[in-house]
Amino acid sequence: MSTFHFQQFSVEQSQSGMKVCTDSVLFGAMAPIKAGANVLDIGTGTGLLSLMAAQLGAAQVTAVELTLPAYHEALLNFNNSPWANRLCIIHQDIQQFSRYHDAKVYDLIICNPPFFEKHLKTTDALRQTARHTDQLPFEDLVQCVEYLLAETGLFYVLLPAHAVEKFTDLAQSVGLYLNHQTDFKGYEHNDSKVSALRFHRTPQTLCKKLHTIYQAHRIYSKDSETYLADFLLRFAKKP
Repeated sequence: MSTFHFQQFSVEQSQSGMKVCTDSVLFGAMAPIKAGANVLDIGTGTGLLSLMAAQLGAAQVTAVELTLPAYHEALLNFNNSPWANRLCIIHQDIQQFSRYHDAKVYDLIICNPPFFEKHLKTTDALRQTARHTDQLPFEDLVQCVEYLLAETGLFYVLLPAHAVEKFTDLAQSVGLYLNHQTDFKGYEHNDSKVSALRFHRTPQTLCKKLHTIYQAHRIYSKDSETYLADFLLRFAKKP
């Protein structure tokens, strides 16, 4: 299906290189959104994380998207949502966006970036851009975030386990320090494969957590259900 329906919004995803998946939905549901926050979503794709941020109470969300098909799709999703007046999308790469933008203005920067550097590439051009770091090297990403993030702001990013150490070192080199890490694993017997990371400008003691997504096949864990209760249709309260 090309449209994924949530309780309060829907995501058309026929043109985006990356579709809605459990990891990204959990990542968005766990985002540290404060009411009234000014949020930047780097590489928004379908606009999913921006829409979730708006539902969680962000006052303004600016989404930046490089690929034109995904830009048009996210714009459609924003305009069809209850928060169209709080969502703005820009067709541009983040490097150019930061070059012409005011510094240190965003309370929260969120990103589910392309992260494959040396893996076999897909022949699907949109999916390749969404999954591989050619257009957005980690070095560029952390430099742009450092420039755009407010002094007391948070940078929130989803990465595979194999990239966490390298990315953390790069972030620290520009003055962004890891203070919270949630490792996701599918089932209790699995190893964690992705991590939700929070960075701050001030070094703090690292808080590290492990989140198990499922307790059985197609049955979410209680922790997952807590985060997803206001988003997924399966948890919608019956009238």
